[in-house]
Amino acid sequence: MKKIFQKSFFLPLIVIIAVTLVIYKVKTKPPIEHEVLQFPTKTVEIITVRKIPFRTRATAYGNVEPAILLKVKTEVSGKISYIHPKLKQGDSLAKGTVVLRIEPTTFEFSLEQSKAGLAGSKSALKQLEVEEKATSNSFKLVKQNLKVGQKELNRIIKIWKRKVIARSAVDTEEQKVLQLRQQVEDLQGKLSSYASRKAITKSQIEQSKTQLAQSKDTLERTEIKLPFDARIGNVSVEKGEFAAVGNILFEALGTQAVEINAQLATSQFRPLLIGLSHHSSNLQNPKSLAIIMNKMHLEAIVHLVSNDVEKWQGKLIRIGEAIDPIRDMIDLVVKVNNPYKNVIPGKRPPLLKGMYVAVQFFAPAKKMLVVPRKAIHQGRVYIAKPDNKLEIRAVNILHKQGQLVVINKGIKAGEKIIITDVIPVIEGLPLKPILASEYELQMAQDALGKEVIK
Repeated sequence: MKKIFQKSFFLPLIVIIAVTLVIYKVKTKPPIEHEVLQFPTKTVEIITVRKIPFRTRATAYGNVEPAILLKVKTEVSGKISYIHPKLKQGDSLAKGTVVLRIEPTTFEFSLEQSKAGLAGSKSALKQLEVEEKATSNSFKLVKQNLKVGQKELNRIIKIWKRKVIARSAVDTEEQKVLQLRQQVEDLQGKLSSYASRKAITKSQIEQSKTQLAQSKDTLERTEIKLPFDARIGNVSVEKGEFAAVGNILFEALGTQAVEINAQLATSQFRPLLIGLSHHSSNLQNPKSLAIIMNKMHLEAIVHLVSNDVEKWQGKLIRIGEAIDPIRDMIDLVVKVNNPYKNVIPGKRPPLLKGMYVAVQFFAPAKKMLVVPRKAIHQGRVYIAKPDNKLEIRAVNILHKQGQLVVINKGIKAGEKIIITDVIPVIEGLPLKPILASEYELQMAQDALGKEVIK
C-alpha cells in the first residue's frame, strides 16, 4: 500500500518538473535570426532619351533611262547617200555632227525651180512698174492735149456763131475732142488696173518666196545633224537603202542627264512627308505641285544595286500620277545630271540605260525622340528610374527605320531607358545602370544618316 502511494505521488511531480524545465528553456532561448531575401541587383546598360536630329529615309528601285531619247525619223524620202562612220550602237558623237545624208539631187532641182519662179515674179513686177510709169506719162500728155483741144473747140464754136465758118469745121473739132476724151478714159482705166496687177504679182512673189523657203527647208532635211551630245542607240538603216518618210533611222541618247523611275512602297513614302505643311493645295495647278515638291526637300542618292560604294547625287523632279493597286507602289522620277562625269574604268561606271539602281531618299533632319529598336519590347520600354528601380512603360511608336524607332508618346527627354535584356522583368527590380555613351554617339550618327557623294 505504501509503494502504491509513493508511485502516485512522485510520478506527477516528475512530470510537472519536466514541463517546467521545458517551458523555462523555451522562454529563455534567444530568438532565431531571420535572413531578409530580395531580388539581386541587375547590371544594365542605359541611354538618355534626347531629341536628336533624325532624317527619315526610304529606298526605291528602278532602271536608268536617258532624260532625252531621240528616235530620229526621215522627214523626206530618198536613198541614203552618206552615213557617218561612228553612227554605230554604243558610239558617242558631238552636237552638230552630220551623221546621215539623203540623196539631195531631186530637192536641189526643186530649189532651183523655186528660185526661177521667184526671179520670174520679181521680173514681172518690174515690168509692170515700167509700164505703169509709161502709161502715167501718156495719161498726162493726153490730158494736156484734151485741154488744148477743148480750147480750140470753144474758139471754133465762137467763130461759127459769127457765121464766119461752116458747121463742118465745128463737127471736125468736136470729133477730135471726143477722141482725146476716149484716150484719157482708156489710160485712166489702164492706170487703175496696175494696182491690182501689181498686187497679184506681189502675192506671186510671196508665194515663190514661200516655195523657195520650203525647198530650202526640204533640202536641209536631207542632212541630219545631232542636236545634242549623244550616245547612239539602235541603228536601223544602211547606206544606199531607200528610206520612206517616217522610217526610224537611229536612236540618240542624251548624255547630259538620265532619269530613274524609282518605285517605292506607299507605306515607306508617307514617313518622308512627316513635318510637311498640311495646308490644302490644288494639284491641278502646276505651280502648286512645284511648291509642294520644293517643300519636301527630299535628297536623293543613287547607287547601283550591285555596288553601293559609288554614288550619284539625284533630284526628285516628278511624282507618279497613280499608285499601282496590286503592289501598292508609287513612282518617283529622279534626275541625275552628268552621269558620265568622273568615270573610272573598272571602278566607277557611267549610268547607262537599263542599269538597275537603288535610290535612297532622305527627308530634312528634324529633332525627334529616337530610341534603338532593341529597347522596344512589345510596345513597351524599360526605364531606369532615379532610384535605380525598373519601370515598365508603354509607348506610342511614330516610325520605325532600321534599328531606330521614333517615339511620340510615353517617354520624355532626359529619362533613362534600358537597352540590354533584363531577365526576369519585374516592376521595381533593383538596377545598377551603366551609361552607354558610345552607343548614344553611334545612334546619333545613324539617325542623321549622312551620305557622302564622291
